[in-house]
Amino acid sequence: MDALTALNRERLRYISVSTLATCLLQKGFRNRVMRGVLPLNARADRVVGEAFTLRFIPSREDLDTMANYAKADFLHRRAIEECPAGHVLVIDSGGVAEAGSAGDIMIARLKARGVAGAVSDGGFRDTPDIRKLDFPAFHQAPAPRSTPVALSPVDLQRPIGCGGVAVYPGDIIVGDGDGVVVIPMHLANEIAEKAQAMTEYEGFAAEMVGEGRSIIGLYPASEASLKEFELWRAQRGN
Repeated sequence: MDALTALNRERLRYISVSTLATCLLQKGFRNRVMRGVLPLNARADRVVGEAFTLRFIPSREDLDTMANYAKADFLHRRAIEECPAGHVLVIDSGGVAEAGSAGDIMIARLKARGVAGAVSDGGFRDTPDIRKLDFPAFHQAPAPRSTPVALSPVDLQRPIGCGGVAVYPGDIIVGDGDGVVVIPMHLANEIAEKAQAMTEYEGFAAEMVGEGRSIIGLYPASEASLKEFELWRAQRGN
């Protein structure tokens, strides 16, 4: 299985989640965009990286105590310390935002370790301080209560569900102002290349519409408009 190339990783830094979702739909993948998961910080809303997964289940009072939470080998803490640089920590909180999936200290540690971003279908704590970090964090809603109130970590680096989407370790996570899309790792290079071509065509179409042209026969692309596009690209030296 080919790893995501450096060129395609760079492409994904500029291609919109919307375009990637369309490319995945054309491959038959209808459920790749997380539902209800949005950027916490609009100034740092772009992220690309491999998924490193953490799964929570509902907490149990005798196990999820602050004493257990403080242990060095506690899975939540391990996730923060073991997520590799360049990866995205993806947290399955079961859609529960009753307590924080992480707070500002944990997010600051991820940033210091070179982690690319953090995604939860629950919520993060200390969101005003997380915003100051300019770190790509995506969640459902602020969740100020401590994690053990509602959540218990049970798995690292196993398949999870996040925002209604299956996420396997190593899948490529891309997030922007619209939300988060999950690209199956074996398709990442193909989707990046296809989405790059689509993005270039959309630039052409937007320019034509700006000049007053109808979208009929232009968007979506027709055989004739694709020929025009190739001429347009050639004139620009692309």
